[in-house]
Amino acid sequence: MANTVHSFDDKAIEAALEAAKGHYDEQVSAGALATGTLAAYDDGHLALAAGCISVKVENGKICLNLPLGIGKFCFPIPSIIPNGTAAEACLNICTTWGIPTGVRVTISVAGKVILSKSFGKC
Repeated sequence: MANTVHSFDDKAIEAALEAAKGHYDEQVSAGALATGTLAAYDDGHLALAAGCISVKVENGKICLNLPLGIGKFCFPIPSIIPNGTAAEACLNICTTWGIPTGVRVTISVAGKVILSKSFGKC
């Protein structure tokens, strides 16, 4: 039996991408890069929350459809967490200077993170 593939809200993903781009566009507009007023410790990396969804463990896995062309990925869930257990999957969009570079997924059960996985540069 195939696992359900859960998807994150496209609007929340787009909002995170826009916020990251807007943050660095403001700095460029203000001349922070050209004038050197951008903090020396700012390496341009920024990760923004792009939403959480309710999911259930099926066949020892939780399957998600990930943005940025990554596609479907099934995450292994430890066997001490039974099938049918309610969980929460959260997505962060990782960017460098406002350009998307990857995603980070966390899966929690009963409010405790049980899995964290990054794709791309995060």
